[in-house]
Amino acid sequence: MSLSILFLWVVSCIPLLVNSISDPRGYLLDCGAGKKDGAIVDNLKYITDEGFISVGNITTLKTPNLVPILSTLRYFPDTSACKYCYVVPVVKGGKYLVRTTYYYGGFDGGKEPPVFDQIVEGTKWSVVNTTEDYANGLSSYYEIMVMATGKMLSFCLARNEDTKSSPFISALELEYMDDSLYNTTDFKKFALATVARSSFGSAGDSISFPDDEFNRLWQPFKDMNPIVESHVNITPSDFWNMPPEKAFYNAITTSRGKTLQINWPQNPLSNAKYYISLYFQDNRTPSPYSWRVFNVSINGKNFFSDLNVTTDGVTVYSTQWPLSGQTQIVLTPRNGSPVGPVINAGEIMQILPLGGKTLTRDVVAMEELARMFNKPPSDWSGDPCLPKENSWTGVTCSHEKHVRVVALNLTGMEMSGTLPSKVAKLSALNHLWLGGNNLSGKIPEMGSMKELKTLHLENNKFEGKVPKSLGQLPKLKEIFLQNNKLSGEIPSSLQKKKGIKIRM
Repeated sequence: MSLSILFLWVVSCIPLLVNSISDPRGYLLDCGAGKKDGAIVDNLKYITDEGFISVGNITTLKTPNLVPILSTLRYFPDTSACKYCYVVPVVKGGKYLVRTTYYYGGFDGGKEPPVFDQIVEGTKWSVVNTTEDYANGLSSYYEIMVMATGKMLSFCLARNEDTKSSPFISALELEYMDDSLYNTTDFKKFALATVARSSFGSAGDSISFPDDEFNRLWQPFKDMNPIVESHVNITPSDFWNMPPEKAFYNAITTSRGKTLQINWPQNPLSNAKYYISLYFQDNRTPSPYSWRVFNVSINGKNFFSDLNVTTDGVTVYSTQWPLSGQTQIVLTPRNGSPVGPVINAGEIMQILPLGGKTLTRDVVAMEELARMFNKPPSDWSGDPCLPKENSWTGVTCSHEKHVRVVALNLTGMEMSGTLPSKVAKLSALNHLWLGGNNLSGKIPEMGSMKELKTLHLENNKFEGKVPKSLGQLPKLKEIFLQNNKLSGEIPSSLQKKKGIKIRM
């Protein structure tokens, strides 16, 4: 989806509590703004993305007359990283609309923007390809609606086989959605990726906050069909999904007795299932005759029969409707109807199955390791294991009933810091290799790591005694602890283990 880069379009969080970590309802992040204040767009303040991400470089574009949030960006030149992640505080169980905005601006001296992936939580969301929009002088945006399963939500960019230069991002927004919106979708299993959200018959600018209190973007859409203006206002809260009042100001219609055909969205769709919501209102002045009855079909299949549209308006929707290729909506009037069909607005969102999540105890342990290690790999943020091709550097995972961390190899990474006790939560770990670093402190108890087979902590600065709990690990066959500052003897429980290889 695209937006003009010269028009100051309005975006906001509702409510915007950027300084409140206890109740983080939403954020507007001006990516690449650095330590200075973020951009202000029509008196709505974005904040810098500093503190939400720890990797990447920032730059300012030289293109004149840009919307402020497009004038800076963050880009990611590190080709060794598996992903580059923002981590944002959220309300656990809350539903969020995540919007990403991109404007290339030739920041790297190239002529075409890079193509790359975007990931929300552990799910690959979509491919970012802004080439066509940029060639037409436009920025691009993407939207997805997802439920926060914890108190933090991760959004990541990642290279793919088509990425030829550095991934980048101009703005990242999280909008908190009311519980009643789109609540027929099981957000524990699915996300909704926006394909199109349009106000029919409108030729003006897109509708967003404050006209849409949830800051959804409604793009104008019109074709060769006649346009009519509404003579009565609606109340958003009376409608399913609470569309903005402005979305009903205009409508597309046709003459009495004729069938209304609309090719929308304009681009063909991939073969998948979609959430579809359509909005209607009789535009005439209220009277006993202000109603229209017609059938609604999509791609030749009946969507709704004998829909009675009055001046009060009505919403019809489908939670899982199969679509492929070009989409055509046909409104067929009932015989004898005194006026033609009418339609005001519509939404289509692709139903995206979630890719799962690494077991929580493993996530907690890995996040603690990331905090306690100084200079861990740059991609140690977001989900440690998912998507499968974007797991953290040095991390190997199993992908069975539960996604678990089964091996950790950070040999020779020149890290300092300590090995926290929460490492013992990695109860599925087979191999722990941290040799050749500058780790210090005591070796923690690891009695719960019953699957551990090899432990390499050699060539570090560990001190104190060797934990007795290592002798309780039934599968441990190899333990290297040489060249540390350890004291005391090898625990007898380790010495008595048969077939174990020990280096001290």
